Amino acid sequence: QVQVVESGGGLVQAGGSLRLACTISGLNFDDYTMGWFRQAPGKEREGVSCIARKTGTTHYADSVKGRFTISRDNAKNTHYLQMNSLKPEDTAMYYCAADRWRVCSGSNLKDNNWDRWGQGTQVNVSS
Repeated sequence: QVQVVESGGGLVQAGGSLRLACTISGLNFDDYTMGWFRQAPGKEREGVSCIARKTGTTHYADSVKGRFTISRDNAKNTHYLQMNSLKPEDTAMYYCAADRWRVCSGSNLKDNNWDRWGQGTQVNVSS
């Protein structure tokens, strides 16, 4: 049984940092492209970042470039999203996603039909 568990959300002041983690069990982690998405109240879910399964190639939404960093530790079946210089507009529920067949690309970040999803972790940034 595949389990996708996010952690690391919370409340932080603008300018602060958080690190989200996503641990996935029940599948061969190395074979999956990993991604982070977010959904703010009243808005559609949007892709934030992804990291490729073999090359470690990364991609970021323009809104987070230079502030967020995605990484993965295949030995721990975990990938991370380091979020720095947080802004109130980063407030959202953040979801971890994984897909065996997608490549990490801007177009795939715009597509919400990834294979595996976590339940989400809430990030609140106060001004």
